[in-house]
Amino acid sequence: MSPVTHDEWLRRAKAPTVHGAHHIDGRDEPGGGATFAVVSPRDGQVLTEVADGGPAEVDAAVAAARRAFDTGPWPRLAPADRGRVLLRLAELLEEQRESLALTVTLEMGKPITDAHDIELRAAINTFRWYGQLADKLTDESPHTAPDALALVTREPAGVVGAVVPWNFPLTLASWKIAPALAAGCTVVLKPSENSPLSALLLGRLGTEAGLPPGVLNVVAGDGPGAGRALGLHPDIDVLAFTGSTAVGRHFLHYSADSNLKRVWLELGGKSPNIVLPDAPDLEKAAATAAWGIFFNQGEMCTAPSRLLVHSSVAEQVTEAIVRRARELRVGDPLDPATEMGALVGEAHLGRVLDHIGTGREEGARLRTGGTRVLESTGGTYLAPTVFDQVGPGSRLAREEIFGPVLSVLTFDDVDEAVRLANDTEYGLAAGLWTSDLTTAHRVSRALKAGTVWVNCYEEGDLTVPFGGVKQSGNGRDKSAHALEKYTDLKTTWIQL
Repeated sequence: MSPVTHDEWLRRAKAPTVHGAHHIDGRDEPGGGATFAVVSPRDGQVLTEVADGGPAEVDAAVAAARRAFDTGPWPRLAPADRGRVLLRLAELLEEQRESLALTVTLEMGKPITDAHDIELRAAINTFRWYGQLADKLTDESPHTAPDALALVTREPAGVVGAVVPWNFPLTLASWKIAPALAAGCTVVLKPSENSPLSALLLGRLGTEAGLPPGVLNVVAGDGPGAGRALGLHPDIDVLAFTGSTAVGRHFLHYSADSNLKRVWLELGGKSPNIVLPDAPDLEKAAATAAWGIFFNQGEMCTAPSRLLVHSSVAEQVTEAIVRRARELRVGDPLDPATEMGALVGEAHLGRVLDHIGTGREEGARLRTGGTRVLESTGGTYLAPTVFDQVGPGSRLAREEIFGPVLSVLTFDDVDEAVRLANDTEYGLAAGLWTSDLTTAHRVSRALKAGTVWVNCYEEGDLTVPFGGVKQSGNGRDKSAHALEKYTDLKTTWIQL
């Protein structure tokens, strides 16, 4: 945990390190002159104006990345040399950890403690892990007849377009960039227009770490402008996207309408968290459920937004969560004691409040929260919200809210719990609480999700893959499997 006090964070926030230019071909580029304001959800104040990229800026960035891939040194470096640059970038992120954490908090409302201890830790560890992995990969030589030699080599796929959201702006960017760079690809990153500042700083640090010009480019702009231009660009070989399912569909259309680039999608979720009556610790299960839905203001694709709890313990577990929600400290994200900060902006807060209104209209019971708070600050804060008596077919139970809103549903047996859990178009993550080993294995296998946590939630490290099934996407971030998205397999058959 950073030792910086609330007063010191406030002082630093008055003069934050922010840059509004794109980072293209190893240098800052102002673009065509158009800009957009980055507004802090903490207090509604404009942080700075940022260059607004569109097709022209994307063309310049992709051209730089194409030159760097086709004729530059990066894909041709020994893997160990690429790894050393990624390790140096991890060191620079560590050196700039407090400044980057402040930037993340100011642009998207995350509590400073979470930005420093979780967001930055994840980004630093990601570049370090892939830097260490870069020279550990091997090719294959299958056994053939004695008169031939077969080689299967894994080669960098080319120019990667990475489009990432605002909720974990550095973590999710690093999950795309680090394996792509380790594989020898070059990258054009488009961060969310809500949180471009930390990504622009990351681009500059990449150049400082020793990435050759054009290897890592960052273009700020919105989805219809810069995002669409990336998706349609004929010189992008691979497009990696994290965001909503609706926007993911657009990128598949862009691919079909252009060069059939591979599109890897990590999309939304409506993750079930199943609590059986034999859970090893019901209080811990309730506390973890509350932490999971309110962490990062509920702005997480994996948030356990559907609590499926056995009817015999439903009231006990729900009451414990309601109690925790009422005790949760919502406030200034620059205060290290704050547990839940501001939602990312007015428009998003309005959408979450609309979902809450729909839940009440559908007949769900509001147990706590449901209202905007701290409005006098100018920020976009919402009280932690819990509904029970939620119908499984209701919008509250089926649509991704992306806010601190928990829906509690009950069941009477394990088979019903599995049916409820899988009754969704999503399949990103799930949780299960039980003391029975056989139940843990059987239910985990039956759940249609990319990750299942048993007697915990949101645990894991970089050794395990992350991603979803069904309309939660395809492909995997993290682990060695992430490299599969950014490499091509080539077979060479030599007749002896």
